[in-house]
Amino acid sequence: MNLHGERLIAATPEATWAALNDPETLKACIAGCESLERVSDEEFLATMAMRIGPVNARFKGRLKLENVVPPRSYTIAFDGQGGVAGFGKGSADVSLAPEATGTRLTYAATAQVGGKLAQVGSRLIEGAAAKITDDFFTAFEARLAPAPAAAAAVPEALPTARAVDVLAARAAARRRWLRWIVVALLAAALVSYLLR
Repeated sequence: MNLHGERLIAATPEATWAALNDPETLKACIAGCESLERVSDEEFLATMAMRIGPVNARFKGRLKLENVVPPRSYTIAFDGQGGVAGFGKGSADVSLAPEATGTRLTYAATAQVGGKLAQVGSRLIEGAAAKITDDFFTAFEARLAPAPAAAAAVPEALPTARAVDVLAARAAARRRWLRWIVVALLAAALVSYLLR
């Protein structure tokens, strides 16, 4: 299975990089993630519970960061076992590039599954991976979004045209963050899916 895409995140590459490398942030954003523990600068242990079609599984696996170039790019290699449900392994290349309004996150992932998961069918698996990715990016964006107090800091006496520009810029920034989150979630979902 191959997954790829890009998102525009309304944050600096440094802030996005920090969030993508924070186990607590990732755990909070990955649906079904029971634990995500950093065991070294480049390695994590993960436990996830998932359901794909008729298959329920609890996966334990290892994530390893390779080719790390902070805050620009890395490769996430993953390998996980889900008992009789099967296994998942693969990798995802993630890169960050500065944009005028935030960060462009680009990802490309490949994954293999085996066991009962492989019998479910590629359409169901790809649909589940897309859903997990969307959910991840939604949660990631919400976690990185500015606090409501920051939105209230905009002067109320702005001329109408300027107020519209500010609101449009905020909406665009939120969409960019969502895309960034979706990319990170996609990578995390792919990793968690493969770990099952």
